[in-house]
Amino acid sequence: MIRRALRDPLAHFLIAGAAIWGGLALLGEPVDPASRTIELSRERQEGIALGFERMMGRPPTDAEMDAAVERWVREEVLYREALRLGLDDGDAVVRRRLATKMDELAGAEAEIARPSDEALETWLAARPEAYRTGGMTSFEQVYFASEGAARAALGTTGPQGEAISLPASMSKASSREIAERFGQQFADALADLSPSDALQGPVESGFGWHLVRVTEREDGALPPLEDIRERVEADWRGATISERRERAYALLREAYTVEVE
Repeated sequence: MIRRALRDPLAHFLIAGAAIWGGLALLGEPVDPASRTIELSRERQEGIALGFERMMGRPPTDAEMDAAVERWVREEVLYREALRLGLDDGDAVVRRRLATKMDELAGAEAEIARPSDEALETWLAARPEAYRTGGMTSFEQVYFASEGAARAALGTTGPQGEAISLPASMSKASSREIAERFGQQFADALADLSPSDALQGPVESGFGWHLVRVTEREDGALPPLEDIRERVEADWRGATISERRERAYALLREAYTVEVE
């Protein structure tokens, strides 16, 4: 298991990141609470200037840079004194912030990656309903809290179902509208059903189980990648970052044993 994990590019990234982090720590760059010497390297100054530019949309003037550096020094002094006093121990905010930074470290590579057209075409082909435009579905649904109850009612005449605050029917609804009311899982499953006079299913949603009668469907068109590349890439990037973070956590989690009293 460990050998397989170590062959994973993500593991290489985490190990490299930890090495860099450790190296910087040895140099005293991120923080050294035992030292009262604050070194403001050229790289740190560039980082402060970049942070200002990202926030304001322009580089800082000399006066603004001086003020930004003074703010950074003030934060560094207070941060080191807080560490010296042990104020980070048991601090939920600090704990959560550090955990977030580890998450960001795992996903950082995907944030700047430029996916190939082939990767985005594969992503698009696997999720056509999420990007199809102009399509619509009309359907009726009968809700049940359990799958067993829904299956038992499937062969009966005029099943009544159970009460729920969902529409009993939707007319000429887009996939996005259906997903907003019933959830993406239901919308995806509904897209696979053909129009029929009979009830079909059960179809699962985040609420429970549904017997569904699809009364009308008009297939929309799937735009070419070049027309929706920005949206597809954003979706791909978000999912890839989440997936990398989960894999990184799983890799790290294997090294820990949790004992609960």
